[in-house]
Amino acid sequence: MISSVFSAEVRNFAPSNLTDNMETNSPDYTMYALQLLGSLALLMWGMKTMSDNLQKMAGPQLRHLLGTLTTNRFTGMLTGMLVTAAVQSSTATTVMTVSFVNASLLTLAQAIAIIMGANIGTTLTAWIMSAGFSFNITDFVWPAYILAIAMMYWKRREDLGLFIFGLATLILGLGTLRQTGADMNLGEQPDVLAFFSSFNPDSFSTTLLFLLLGGVLTMYVQSSAAVMAITMILCSSGALPIYQGIALVMGENIGTTVTSNLAALTASTQARRAAFAHMFFNLFGVAWMLLVFHSFVDFVMSLVPGASLSIVLAMFHTCFNLANTAILIWFVPQIERITRFVIRERAAAEKKPVRTLRNPVVVGLGWLRAGFTRYALYMMRQSFVQDPLHKAVREAA
Repeated sequence: MISSVFSAEVRNFAPSNLTDNMETNSPDYTMYALQLLGSLALLMWGMKTMSDNLQKMAGPQLRHLLGTLTTNRFTGMLTGMLVTAAVQSSTATTVMTVSFVNASLLTLAQAIAIIMGANIGTTLTAWIMSAGFSFNITDFVWPAYILAIAMMYWKRREDLGLFIFGLATLILGLGTLRQTGADMNLGEQPDVLAFFSSFNPDSFSTTLLFLLLGGVLTMYVQSSAAVMAITMILCSSGALPIYQGIALVMGENIGTTVTSNLAALTASTQARRAAFAHMFFNLFGVAWMLLVFHSFVDFVMSLVPGASLSIVLAMFHTCFNLANTAILIWFVPQIERITRFVIRERAAAEKKPVRTLRNPVVVGLGWLRAGFTRYALYMMRQSFVQDPLHKAVREAA
């Protein structure tokens, strides 16, 4: 009774435009878009800060691990998985591996096995993100920030403090993404539902279309984690069916390898071969997955019955990379031969040492410096000869 009287009084005394806004309660999509982009920025910055500072703290140990525990393809695969899970960056693992190959500390076959393990290790990122979408873990952020700031002012633990700061920022970005997705109510928006329902989930062309869309988005934003987060938002809200969401995840696997191959175009031959091996691994996996797509997705969903769709996405990402590695780990020598056939050694002309041309400006400056030196020596000699004390000594002699 009191609440109804109070609401009536508010309507009587509030301005008309305010009551109209209260009644319409139209969503502010501009603000939602800014919150979404800001949350993705926090997520990506947190992951980068974590990876960079963990490499500063344990970089030598991780490099030693890569250089020593790769006696065969299986230990190489396990090493790549552990290192990537630790640094949360398959790119960092690939870069370290390529540097060892260039230094002849690892063979290309060992590098391919490490890259296979890196694909498994990177799935930990999907599990962290799925936990952020499934549970409210932002309450742990504020004590983590306090601890991080305290360690950052302690010089001996500055890297650890920055690592904790990045982890807290990553969790904050996930929590903000989760809340933004819930506020947008995409699963209750008729236009969004009509758009995604217009695609037949059982059609092969729909799967292929969303696969290409995931690859293009990943190449555009240069981050598979960001596209994975967007996919989890759409699936968790009920707007995107799980089959289309998994097709996006498969496209992300291809998009991230295309980006690394484009970046390696001007790199050494070994770097280009490692990048191509990574792309071949994911392309082969997507090719056979398309043949058993719906059956494999149903199998993955049976592993986590009743779980949220974000967890299903993370489980598929893990099962896909595990199955692909289990198939290709036996064919590392063949993959190496294919890689060497596609990425050949550079031409002999490119290998010749480049003769440095003598820059006329540099030559002119050299002549000028020599002239000044000779003139300075001449003036020193003249001043020494004309010195009165030197004259008196010479005449007395």
